Amino acid sequence: MSQNCRRNKSKLVCFIFFHDLKGSFPGNLQLVLVLKPSRLLQRAIADVSMRLHRDDFKLKVPIVMLNSLSDLHGYIDKGQLTCDLGGTLDYCHSQWIHHRTAIENFALTVKSTAQMLQQFGTDLAETELPNDVQCTKDLLITHTEKHDKLQVAQHIYKIVSHILNPDEVENQTTAERLLAQLDETENAFEQFWSRHHLKLEQCLQLRHFEQDFRETLLGLSDTGDCVAQVEHLLGDLKTLEDKAQESLEKAQLHAQHGDQLIQSNHYAVDSIRPKCVELRRICDDFSNEAKKKHDILTKSLEIHKRIDEVNQWCESGVYLLASQAVDRCQTQEGAEAALQDIERYMNSAKEQQLSHLKDLSNQYEIVLSEWIKVQIKRIIVEYICIQSNPKFFCMHFLNSHIMNELIETERLYVEELQSIIEGYAAALDDPELIYLIPPSLENKKEVLFGNLPEIYEFHQKTFLKELENSAEKPELVGTCFLKRKEELQIYEKYCQNKPRSEALWRQCGDSMFFQECQKRLDHKLSLDAYLLKPVQRITKYQLMLKEMLKCSKNSEGTAELEEALATVLDIIKSVNDSMHQIAITGFEGDLNDLGKLLMQGSFNVWTDHKKGHSKVKDLARFKPMQRHLFLYHKMLLFCKKREETSDGHEKSPSYSFKHSLKMSSVGITENVKGDIKKFEIWYNGREEVYIVQAPSMEVKHTWVSEIRKVLTSQLEACRGISEQISLNSPLTQTQSTKKLVTNYPGENTIQLPRKAKINCEFTMTT
Repeated sequence: MSQNCRRNKSKLVCFIFFHDLKGSFPGNLQLVLVLKPSRLLQRAIADVSMRLHRDDFKLKVPIVMLNSLSDLHGYIDKGQLTCDLGGTLDYCHSQWIHHRTAIENFALTVKSTAQMLQQFGTDLAETELPNDVQCTKDLLITHTEKHDKLQVAQHIYKIVSHILNPDEVENQTTAERLLAQLDETENAFEQFWSRHHLKLEQCLQLRHFEQDFRETLLGLSDTGDCVAQVEHLLGDLKTLEDKAQESLEKAQLHAQHGDQLIQSNHYAVDSIRPKCVELRRICDDFSNEAKKKHDILTKSLEIHKRIDEVNQWCESGVYLLASQAVDRCQTQEGAEAALQDIERYMNSAKEQQLSHLKDLSNQYEIVLSEWIKVQIKRIIVEYICIQSNPKFFCMHFLNSHIMNELIETERLYVEELQSIIEGYAAALDDPELIYLIPPSLENKKEVLFGNLPEIYEFHQKTFLKELENSAEKPELVGTCFLKRKEELQIYEKYCQNKPRSEALWRQCGDSMFFQECQKRLDHKLSLDAYLLKPVQRITKYQLMLKEMLKCSKNSEGTAELEEALATVLDIIKSVNDSMHQIAITGFEGDLNDLGKLLMQGSFNVWTDHKKGHSKVKDLARFKPMQRHLFLYHKMLLFCKKREETSDGHEKSPSYSFKHSLKMSSVGITENVKGDIKKFEIWYNGREEVYIVQAPSMEVKHTWVSEIRKVLTSQLEACRGISEQISLNSPLTQTQSTKKLVTNYPGENTIQLPRKAKINCEFTMTT
């Protein structure tokens, strides 16, 4: 069927085989031409088929039966017939189907593109403008990217031009019509997009301006913490006002531009008008806030100057009271002179009108920050205290200074621990630095740092916060140490590991790994100096507590401070003792089974045993041995101290085990003839006697007292058990008693049962 047959609606002429007539032409037909086959057999079959399907040909249009192609040419021009029907029309049915399919696909593309543009336009119209700069920027970028992706009309046109055949006029016309529709849709969208894009840019400009002003106004809330800072803020405010002048002028121009858009009937009038109002409001707010800020800072400056005057007066008073020499007051003239100095000092407060600070703070209370109010309250209290009780204030003032130093150094200590953990310990797991780690350091993090992370966590999360909470009441700081008595024992574990850490540092401390870490942290000292910080810190505590005790005699918290100091000193002693204990060598048992290490120290020791050769006994009696003694609850160890040198470094002592005495069989004699610093330790009823010479009387008394405590506690424990058994036994105590102590006139002696017998009698002479 030719194209002309389809286009000519007034006279439709078609040719088709008769058996496809109904299904192929559902529309109105004017004439049906039926070409019979040329061969006889096919013609006979066709005639039979025509008779069988006679009803199918009962149509309202005439049917002409053609016997040959020449008959067909009488109805249809050869130029409208294809070659197989004797015509001259160049027609390829598959090519026509291909082109027609392309046209239909193009039509669908145009339709979908139009729908996409319409949907995108709807989304743009319904989008709410953001209220901050970044979101507005993101929205502008997102919408622009989507817009660029939708500009496809020209690309589609090139594709269509390539696939169309110029001879097919109908397809060409259809494509042009579709392109015209697409161009019209795109032009309408571009107009809308231009307006929307302009709206977004205007919104972005507005948000930038708003953000600048918000940031500017945000800095107007500070009132300063001191005179210098307030003066600096005043200078900044002047600079800010000068810089803001340009922004204010720009804001006014933006508002005027908005007015022009409103007058020109801009599409977004409802959005522009509030922005213009807002711009002018922000400008007015800035001017008002700047003036208000200037007034506040001026008042704050006056108050801070008064605070400094009162502070200086109080500090001068403390210095005056603290500098009064005791000898000066021994004479009447000196005491009167000191009194006159104090009176002149007290009168100076009236001359400087320092009491007006309270009136000034009440007058400006509304504009003052909470921090300034607290400072004024504190300084007024100090001012009143020093007038009413100068000596008490002096002590309180010094205590406050010590407390502030304790808190500040604690913060610095926590920061230093954090830098060690993050800058060194964590760096051992950094892939960028792993090639710098020396082999001797691999898998040795716990050896090098010990339980430093545990110490840092305790101070950072707990101890520092509790000290800060006690800042206003330094007299109660002792409770902080008492409350955390058990947690502070972690220092003992750290110090016990310190020799291993130092030995490892000597092996690898000069490696590039530690140099790189130190460079990154910008530390002036190497890691080994920072690893000493925990040892130094626990010692610093006892020094500060001693200073606070000097200023807290017979006042609130004194008992807690004394107990806290004793706790810290006990920790330091335990740390020191444990450092010596880990250096003991040659002891076959487990030191942990001996109970707590109570004392340790070096002594001269003489021995006097009942058994043994007489010459050896004489030699031992007159030649002392240098021994380091370790006193435990259950045993007393005698060791020989050895100084060892390691690679030119400081000597590290070690203690070679020599002998031990069970405390259950030990007795002591406090006084020995000939030397007040000597005392006796004897064993098994004086079968073995050790004369011990202490380096001082203080050391002797300390050791004798501690040994007595151990023996007495064991004595009381045995008596308790003895009494319990005697209640359950028919035997009387005297039937099974045994005297275990030999009394020596003029000597103080005590000894416990040799084998912790239950039914026994104890004797202690004084």
